[in-house]
Amino acid sequence: MYPNLYFLFQDVFGLELPFLKLVNTFGLMVALAFVVASFTVSLELKRKGASGLLASTYKEVVVGEKAKAVELLGSGFFGFLLGYKVLWLLLNAGTLFTGPEPPQAHLFSTDGYWFWGILLAAGLAYMRYREAEAQRLEKPRKQKIEILPYQRTGTLIMVAAIGGVAGAKLFHLLEYPDELVRFFTQPSLQSFLGGLTIYGGLIVGGIAVALYGRRHGLAFHPLSDAAAPGLMLGYGVGRIGCQVSGDGDWGIPNPHVKPDWLSWLPDWMWSYPFPNNVNGIYGPQPAGYTGKLIEAGDPWPIFQGYGTYLDPGVYPTAFYETLAAVAIFALLWRLRKRIAIPGQLFAVYLFLNGFERFWVEKIRVNVEMDFLGLQLTQAELISSLMMLAGASLYWIHQKGLFRKLNP
Repeated sequence: MYPNLYFLFQDVFGLELPFLKLVNTFGLMVALAFVVASFTVSLELKRKGASGLLASTYKEVVVGEKAKAVELLGSGFFGFLLGYKVLWLLLNAGTLFTGPEPPQAHLFSTDGYWFWGILLAAGLAYMRYREAEAQRLEKPRKQKIEILPYQRTGTLIMVAAIGGVAGAKLFHLLEYPDELVRFFTQPSLQSFLGGLTIYGGLIVGGIAVALYGRRHGLAFHPLSDAAAPGLMLGYGVGRIGCQVSGDGDWGIPNPHVKPDWLSWLPDWMWSYPFPNNVNGIYGPQPAGYTGKLIEAGDPWPIFQGYGTYLDPGVYPTAFYETLAAVAIFALLWRLRKRIAIPGQLFAVYLFLNGFERFWVEKIRVNVEMDFLGLQLTQAELISSLMMLAGASLYWIHQKGLFRKLNP
């Protein structure tokens, strides 16, 4: 496992690049998930805009104005961060990241280069001023511009990211009451950054996107269809981060011998001890495995600050989910032009996403709760509701009930 890119480059390429300790592998893959989702959503918004399913909107802007104070302040603030903090981290990475505190602690500290921060702030603010002066008109004029649906992709993804992270954190805290109490009574950087529940991000992020689309004239059903394949592909990419970092989204112990009919399968795909997992699991765990220290002679390197593995190995469920997500994405991408009724592709996405997650929960470590006398996990409950919602929505669209309610 590689908790951050520093250990990846050290182990694979033999390179010592301390500043890479700031780049957590999980966070990197989450960022890449938004990138790939943005790409597919943009393609679908462009296609649906060209077909007339999503309409353009118009906005009145003023061109030829002098640079506004807020623009100059924004450019200056960005330049200050680059000079004050980013440059300081890069030039001092070799000595900063050798202590026991996490690298992110330096990111949020008050240490930095004041001189370079002020210099870059002034430089970028001046560049913005010169750019505005070059386009300035003697008499500014109003101009009506067309905004095509796909041109809103960046803002849609930003809205989804903000709502998604907030929802993922909220649902995680609701699932683990002890962490909820600690989050408010013992606030820390780790309690803020750690612990996310994917379905919380999906629900809250989806609501945020729906509200944004409604405000800007993007019809909900075509918009949801455009987002469905990208949501699935992004989910799969995000799960790569869970697998590579070893963030705890693994399965139950799997001490069983790999069956002969799976002899072609690499051993780690059947059962994996997650060495150097980012959580540093140590000691007996309720799920049935034990975190042990990696010692000399073990087949894995020992990464400073981590250095534990699971015994026995567990099902690598994050890897399984990546495979399932990519397969579902491929199916949705193939169906996107064949399903003509707006909203039905999103219904298929809901059902398949729920179906995939419901079954992987059977071999995954999670907290169970009592719901109407049934013992099940939060993810099992939500995935069941997603399957029900997906099947119901597909039938409702097939019968044209939405069109009858909104003729």
